[in-house]
Amino acid sequence: MRFLGINAIFHDPAAALVVDGEIVAATEEERFSRRKHGKRPVPFSAWELPEKAAAWCLDQAGLRPEDLDAVAYSYDPDLVRHGGDGQDPGWEELRTTYARRAPNFLAGVLPGLDPGRVRYVPHHIAHAASAGLAAPYRDSAVLVCDGRGEAVSHLAGRYQDGKLTILAAQELPHSLGLMYEEVTEYLGFTRSSDEYKVMALASYGEPRHLPKLRELVYATEDGGFRVEPIDWQSYAKALRPGERWSADHADLAASVQACLEEVLLDLARWLYKQTGERHLTMAGGVALNCVANTRLLVEGPFSDLWVQPAAGDAGTALGGALHLSECVGEGAGPMRGADLGRGWSDDELARWLSNACVAYERPIDLAAVVAEELAADRIVAWFQGRSEYGPRALGRRSLLAHPGRPANTERLNQVKGREQFRPIAPMVLMERAQEIFQRGPEISPYMLFVHDVRPEWRDRIAAVVHVDGTARVQTVDRADDPLLARTLEQFDKRTGLPVLVNTSLNTAGRPMVDDPRDALECFGAAPVDVLAIGPFVVRRAEVFST
Repeated sequence: MRFLGINAIFHDPAAALVVDGEIVAATEEERFSRRKHGKRPVPFSAWELPEKAAAWCLDQAGLRPEDLDAVAYSYDPDLVRHGGDGQDPGWEELRTTYARRAPNFLAGVLPGLDPGRVRYVPHHIAHAASAGLAAPYRDSAVLVCDGRGEAVSHLAGRYQDGKLTILAAQELPHSLGLMYEEVTEYLGFTRSSDEYKVMALASYGEPRHLPKLRELVYATEDGGFRVEPIDWQSYAKALRPGERWSADHADLAASVQACLEEVLLDLARWLYKQTGERHLTMAGGVALNCVANTRLLVEGPFSDLWVQPAAGDAGTALGGALHLSECVGEGAGPMRGADLGRGWSDDELARWLSNACVAYERPIDLAAVVAEELAADRIVAWFQGRSEYGPRALGRRSLLAHPGRPANTERLNQVKGREQFRPIAPMVLMERAQEIFQRGPEISPYMLFVHDVRPEWRDRIAAVVHVDGTARVQTVDRADDPLLARTLEQFDKRTGLPVLVNTSLNTAGRPMVDDPRDALECFGAAPVDVLAIGPFVVRRAEVFST
């Protein structure tokens, strides 16, 4: 059967397609519209649908809207409790109205779709399915934490042979995600967008406010938690966007981060006692917090932790489709990789380059040529295969650089136009990871954990070592990505370093590059030396020689 999943209600609109239990395609609307996060998370944008993403998913499988058995919409308006705390005052009715009209809206943008085939999947069940059904095991405990859904902000449960049992759910207004959003905005960043900046800033501070925060934010004995109102002004002065942060702000970020980690650990311990499962799966925006994930893995009771790479709201499109597939007994999932977006053939890429009138070559050994450029300390825009689903660049739409040049941290942040306190990440051959990194999972293909960099390697790969001695690692399996693995091998052969800098191929405020036009525009606008696009190489010195 054929199930299309749609996320549209809050932010990061996305679509995903599951056919006969197999994940065929998944992508975010921002990759088509070129608008970061697709839209702002406000009630009066709830009508905006991922129409281009949905149309592409159908086209990828050669389907028409009328071929679909059902469409999963990852929000159930019947679950909303109007007038409750934690909602948007004066606007919640509008969001609910748009959700109720979603079947007709979808039929309008997907001509031929029967509105009666749209099914509402509760927001946190869609999140849970994106983790528990997409994970590499059928049985697991599942933990969802985000800002909010219809009336709750959290779900704790258990998947057994693909069937979900809900064990706890935290009602609004208590929300770990909203707490983190609030401090994000208070520190001068954009809420529902820049929470990862708070996580990075936390490494520069000390959690000196943790004792006071523990009195306000804490787990309860029933699998839930409480988040009491927090007077942020008592900790540090509010920052305006772009205003310079101080040690007080870093200490506040560190305190909130530590508090979040402690509550998540308590929730995980409760869930383990209820289920006894070895595996924990996670989704929801809070699950994108790599530092917390590592602490859960290292200090928590579960032996394995799998996090949905599109853990934010975009992932609910996939979760909704998987949930419907599982409901009809098709055994949905697992997720074989995050490369579920658009891709182009070699001939198509060559036409793009020719039409753009740029000089290019097709080397015999692309990996060796790129490794040579990287060894010479040049920055390479890497555009290969199908684009990633989720916010992390995983070697499909990446900027690559030499990790042994300390100045490359500042250099790449300048290229991308972002804050200098932000770290850049390493990719490493899977079989070499434990030699260089510790205190993290041996296999980390989705860059959702931080590892400690072993002391003897910190100076050797200084560009990817954060101020606290950690790195957000992506391990590369040669069976999954032989070209990228060979590039790492060739770079190692030249430098003695089996590691490359890997950061997303985009500039500040823009979505990740997705199609060839995006790649050429980014290459033309940013000081990048080489574009490796499919089997072709474009050199900046040749394109801009006149």
